[in-house]
Amino acid sequence: MPFQPDLNAYFARIGYNGPRDPTLEVLNAIALAHVQSIPFENLDVLLRRPIRLEPEAIFEKLVRNRRGGYCFEQNGLLLEILGTMGFQVAPLSARVRWQRPRDFTPPRTHVFLRTTINGEDWLVDVGVGGLSLTSAIRLEESGLVQETPHEPRRIQRQDGRLFHQVLLGEEWCDLYEFTLEEMPLIDRELGNWYTSAHPESHFRDRLIVARAAPEAVRLTLQNDDFTIRGRDGSADTRKLSSPEELLEVLSTNFGLHFPAGTRFLT
Repeated sequence: MPFQPDLNAYFARIGYNGPRDPTLEVLNAIALAHVQSIPFENLDVLLRRPIRLEPEAIFEKLVRNRRGGYCFEQNGLLLEILGTMGFQVAPLSARVRWQRPRDFTPPRTHVFLRTTINGEDWLVDVGVGGLSLTSAIRLEESGLVQETPHEPRRIQRQDGRLFHQVLLGEEWCDLYEFTLEEMPLIDRELGNWYTSAHPESHFRDRLIVARAAPEAVRLTLQNDDFTIRGRDGSADTRKLSSPEELLEVLSTNFGLHFPAGTRFLT
């Protein structure tokens, strides 16, 4: 039998009590609630635990066990939820370009979602770290500036590739590039192996946790640097002084609870 997610359990996890019709308004509300409730994180990679992508395994981890995850888990979960709700949705592949020059070719290790509503395509992505989308944006390539509850976005075509960009301060920054190619589970499995197991994957040598918050605030944790970034782009960063303080920040600010003495390999 195909996996059927428990919608009631998912909505309780993200604190959503609204309608369940497959509309744009519902999609936006779910995207916002998701990224404010389920943190992006790579902690199991640093604990040398396998990252499983079977839908039931993702649901057990992110919903039942109240953990977070990275793109293959986050968007894998939302793919199942939206499909069960009656949305027309498909996973698309991408290359993450954040803080990378255009002449560098990163691996195709990101998945996001395309959702079609009344004949119009929308991009949804609850799994791109500290810049996860807090609403859907139109999947069109005109460069139209699109507002979200957090940062403005746009999609531009150049040399046959589409670039998802985010406006930070006065600068448009590449987030990832894509070609509208779908990413079936077997391709996500390959990308997941590289992300979690390849020696050169940056998810194996640094701790990354992120969550959106109300009032356009972003909370991010990279190694021992904990940052709160406001709507105006201002950032307040403090360095954590001990493994015990790290566990406290994970618990208090991200809802991630680990036993005393837990250490993450970086």
